[in-house]
Amino acid sequence: MTGNRRNTNITRRRALAVTGGTVAAGGLAVTGYQSAFADTTTEATATASATSTGACMTLMPSVTEGPYYLDGALVRKDITEGKSGVPLTLRLTVVDATDGCTPVKGAAVEIWHCDAWGYYSGYTTANPGGSAPAESEDGSTANDATYLRGYQIANANGVVKFETIFPGWYTPRTCHIHVKVHTGGEKEDGTYEGGKVNYTGQLFFDDTIAEEIFALEPYSRHSGSYTTLDDDMVYDGGGASSGLLTLEAVHKADPSKGYKGSLTLAMDPDAENTGAGSGGGGAGGTPPSGAPTGAPPSDAPSESAAPSASASS
Repeated sequence: MTGNRRNTNITRRRALAVTGGTVAAGGLAVTGYQSAFADTTTEATATASATSTGACMTLMPSVTEGPYYLDGALVRKDITEGKSGVPLTLRLTVVDATDGCTPVKGAAVEIWHCDAWGYYSGYTTANPGGSAPAESEDGSTANDATYLRGYQIANANGVVKFETIFPGWYTPRTCHIHVKVHTGGEKEDGTYEGGKVNYTGQLFFDDTIAEEIFALEPYSRHSGSYTTLDDDMVYDGGGASSGLLTLEAVHKADPSKGYKGSLTLAMDPDAENTGAGSGGGGAGGTPPSGAPTGAPPSDAPSESAAPSASASS
């Protein structure tokens, strides 16, 4: 079975629409979708409108950080470092669910995810399951300790943007991106120091779109049976309130041109999260023995040195 086939061995729940998700009191998620990539003026107006009416998305549940986290990710918008794959522009809006969904200015949003073949930086010898080329065969100049990891600091509207690639998959997980929201710290030496972690979560992708992407190069070189949303050990079927991204194709007739993904993260800025989460415990696969820990090396690439994502052919 190839990587773009669904795993039908387990009874499936009814699939959720890509824009689906349960929200409370009018649905800020709808506002966020309609203005997902609007200019700052429109965005500010939409946020103010949602706040004034008391509309707020359900508090996002924290889930496991998984086994592939590393401290010391760089503050940068483009995290690809030349890794090949379908481009993904990710826009996340951090709001305070305890205060009418007001934007959380200055929140540090950290993301990390695997490459097109299922490999994480810092853990490049961990077997992603199925059959995939070795990570070293991708031909990129990416730093093996830092690629596809990074921070961005939320603006006055609580918004951060990342330039990355559509993640691949690894056994036994569905396609996903890890995310943490930090507050109270500050940018220092190219990374984010101090403060506390308020929220640890994961972002998910509609199965139909994932199948379409995994049929393309370089993803198609990873064969095997990947896990769908319905069968994933972490995703709980809650749609947007459980991390399901709203996705918009850059070019509907050509998925290799990329996607724009957006989501509102409604969190509690007074909460502190350990990363253990409630979904799947330590689920997500086991890193190899001797895997690195701590901060990336001092010669890690800067934001200005990171190349843009390249589209798949």
